[in-house]
Amino acid sequence: MTGTRIDPAQYVDAHTARLVATTRALPDAAGPTLCEGWTRGHVVTHVARNADGLARLVRSAVDGTRETMYASREQRNADIDEGAGRSPAELADDLERTAAAYAAEAPRLGPEHAGHALERTPCDVRGTAADVPMMRLREVTWHHVDLDAGFGFADLEPELLLAFLDEEAERLRTLDDAPDVTLRSDEGEEWTIGLGTTSVTGSRAALLGWLARGLTDGVSADPLPRLPDGR
Repeated sequence: MTGTRIDPAQYVDAHTARLVATTRALPDAAGPTLCEGWTRGHVVTHVARNADGLARLVRSAVDGTRETMYASREQRNADIDEGAGRSPAELADDLERTAAAYAAEAPRLGPEHAGHALERTPCDVRGTAADVPMMRLREVTWHHVDLDAGFGFADLEPELLLAFLDEEAERLRTLDDAPDVTLRSDEGEEWTIGLGTTSVTGSRAALLGWLARGLTDGVSADPLPRLPDGR
């Protein structure tokens, strides 16, 4: 574990702009993605609706509105399906509009709100308000990768790769079915999960691709352990 600390808010706008540019340049929105069952239109719509949801969580924490991120899982899925068939231009416009609305709300979160519980759907608590900035950065960057349109984990800043790897290693440590592995990056970092029995090596970007999306290009182990479901 590297102990890398970043301010997610410093990166969100730039990576949102990169995602918008990629979306506008898509030949169409119907192509496949790294998210099974989702087209590029689904992925981009999801990122836009994520901005709406996170803005609601900010209001819940700051204003006490008691809003949840989504009304229900079914409504979340329906909203994504409804927007998936739009043109790249329409999708990009949606991304810009919702990102701007989120950006207007996010700075209102202060240290006094950090412990406010976040509800993804009613009664489904997922973290606290302190997690919101990193949640947004992860959505914008990882789903940019998911579009499979020329942007990959290797295009992330080194400090973002390290911060995400720290997060993923820590998340695995909380799971009962996590493999006993030692992750070793080509750049010299190391993360141990469980007993650390199996050595998994690769670049920072390749290791994150495996942990985050199950991508095996550039990752080596003998054998490569199975990651828990629901990475």
